[in-house]
Amino acid sequence: MNLSCYDVLDVDPTASAEEIRTAWRRAVAELDPTDRRFRAYNQAAEVLLDPDRRAAYDAELAASRPEPEPSAVDEPAGEPDPSEVQEPKPEPVEPAEAPAGRSLWLVPGWALVVVAGLVAGALVMAGVLLSRPSDAAVANDTQAAQAAAERAIVPLLSYDAHHLDQSAAAAHPFMTANERQQYDKLFAVIRQNAPRTGTVVQAKYVASGIVRSGPDTVDVLVFVDQATRNKQHPRVPVVYKNQVTVTMTKVAGQWLVDDLKTNS
Repeated sequence: MNLSCYDVLDVDPTASAEEIRTAWRRAVAELDPTDRRFRAYNQAAEVLLDPDRRAAYDAELAASRPEPEPSAVDEPAGEPDPSEVQEPKPEPVEPAEAPAGRSLWLVPGWALVVVAGLVAGALVMAGVLLSRPSDAAVANDTQAAQAAAERAIVPLLSYDAHHLDQSAAAAHPFMTANERQQYDKLFAVIRQNAPRTGTVVQAKYVASGIVRSGPDTVDVLVFVDQATRNKQHPRVPVVYKNQVTVTMTKVAGQWLVDDLKTNS
């Protein structure tokens, strides 16, 4: 018996998106990214956290359930009830031919309006379907967004107290204008403290997985190690293992970081 995505994450089919996200985070929290279960949890969460994909998946589950067979009840054979015997209906009388010069079939005006409405609706639906990206296009965009997040995470989470301008310049190209403003606010605090403590943070990408994907926005969970050296630890760095949810947005054909949250 194949497990459904709900079974994999141990949630009810009526679970909310927040309940699914909580179950997914709890499931992967103690797993190594190379564990085969890690990918299974990510795939289940990717389906259930996307409203469109979840609706299609629920419909597929419902269709796969076997329908109960109707119970056959044999009616006892017997003489027909005289009250149920119907009199034979008279044969229909063929209509007389229409006089010459007259049309036999007349289409009412309301029918023409209905047909015109149906045609217009079909054209609109065709336009929507043609403008909607295919599954292959969404899959390609998702992979591109994930790869962009993996490239961006190192410069975004790294800095050197002795070369702060270079550190900021390395991170800026990977962000949207909105995220760059948030980054610069945080980096202003780093500029005040890092020179005094001599802090150097070097991020290292470990692994990533898709949390939610769409045509223009993709959430990527990135596992990253941050090796930190400062005056208290000048030689042997302290390594922090972090899980970061990176929201990638497609801007002018390029995937950029639009939000970054460290998961506790």
